[in-house]
Formats: sequence, structure tokens, C-alpha cells
Amino acid sequence: MIRLRPLVLSIALPLVASSARAAALPQDCAQLIVGIAPDWNSMRGHLHLLEKTGDKWRVEAGPLPVLFGKKGLAWGSGIAGQDEQGLRKHERDGRAPAGIFRIGKIYTYDASLPPGADYPFHQVSEADIWSDDPRSPNYNRHVVIDPRNPPDNYSHEKMRPGDFAYHWLIEIRHNSDPPIPGEGSAIFFHIRRGVNRPTTGCTTMAEEDLVRMIKWLRAPAHPCYALLTAGDYSAKWRAWNLPPPDLVGLR
Repeated sequence: MIRLRPLVLSIALPLVASSARAAALPQDCAQLIVGIAPDWNSMRGHLHLLEKTGDKWRVEAGPLPVLFGKKGLAWGSGIAGQDEQGLRKHERDGRAPAGIFRIGKIYTYDASLPPGADYPFHQVSEADIWSDDPRSPNYNRHVVIDPRNPPDNYSHEKMRPGDFAYHWLIEIRHNSDPPIPGEGSAIFFHIRRGVNRPTTGCTTMAEEDLVRMIKWLRAPAHPCYALLTAGDYSAKWRAWNLPPPDLVGLR
């Protein structure tokens, strides 16, 4: 028995630690964007922007109407979600990744952010692309190319196509650390193309709501995005350290 006890402890402790890391919203996240969809096949939902002081959350904005993937949601890979059972996010499946994710950089056509904004950003040109080809070593990465001699072996998304919808892009860090080929790429917040135009996996909204979010974001607050169905949010909010359901429009 004495020889067996260390063996039992060495197995049990890593499992507990791994579960805790996968389940909870990080304590350093003081700004949280919460997206709620009615169910897994919903292309519509709403957002709330919340900010934390100490251990208390308050609502900064919302509900803001948003559009998700044209086929709804599927579990993604980020801070939480990758260990859940059910639909999994895949490249070109038309579903937005569900779970909890860090927020990355802002990409914009402009040389500066809107007045009052203070967040890391990059001004895109015709040289900026995002790889969406699982065969590429740069899959799900921002890449700068020579636009006069673009790569022809892999597919990618232009980050400055001239489309008004891409005027502002905020990276949702799904499948990022590290990217796994085929599990989904190029997931952003951006301007909706119409009130009935869902996406292939991004979260879109009216331009004024997106600009409001951009002005609100602050890097020292380590902002995150939690996207869940109403039922999953109500079931998981305590275990995942999320704000109470009533703050995001749930009863």
C-alpha cells in the first residue's frame, strides 16, 4: 500500500488540474463579450458587453443583435469548449465556434482606431491575408504576402477586399494555440452584410455596435468572448466562472 499511494496521487492530481484549466474563465479577464444563441442551429442571437471590478460583473452594453454561422454553432477550441461532447467546429462547416476565447488584435482599413479607442491594431493593405487552407504551414494565421506575386498553392482570405464588412475585424482566437489543420480558421467579429445575412463562422453586427465594442476594449483587461446556447450558458455559468445568467438576458 505504501508503494501504491504515490502512484495514485501522481495520476489524480494532473487530471484535476487539467479539468480546472479547461473549465474556467481566466481570472485576468475583466472584460467579457457574451454571445447567446437560442439553440445550436440558430443563426441569430444577442451580445452583452460586461466589465468586472473585483469579483462583481456589470453590464456595459446589450443586448446587441448579432448573426452567427448560417448553420448555427459548434464547439470550438480556445479557453473552454474543446473538451465538450457534441458538434465540433470544422473548416467551412458554416458554424460559429462555441466556448470561451481570448480576443486578439483589431485589423482595419484605417490608419487609426475610432476616437476614444485604445487597443492593439494593424492597418491592413492588399498584402495582408489570413490563411484558411489546412495544407498551409500558416493555417489560421495572419500572413503578409507580395500582392504582385500571390501564392497559388494555398487558399486564403484577403483582409482588405474592399468589402465594407471587413472595414473592422476583431480576431476571436479560436483554434489558435496552436492551430490544428481543418478545425476552423479566420474567425472574427465584423460588420454584418445585412440583417438576414449570416456568416460562415464569424459573429457580425451593425457597424455602430462593432465600433462601440472597439472603443470599449482595453488590452490590460484581457478581454474574452463566451459564445454559448442559452441552455448551455444556464447549465455551465457557475462551473465556467461566467457572470450570472440574468446579466446576459437569461432567466
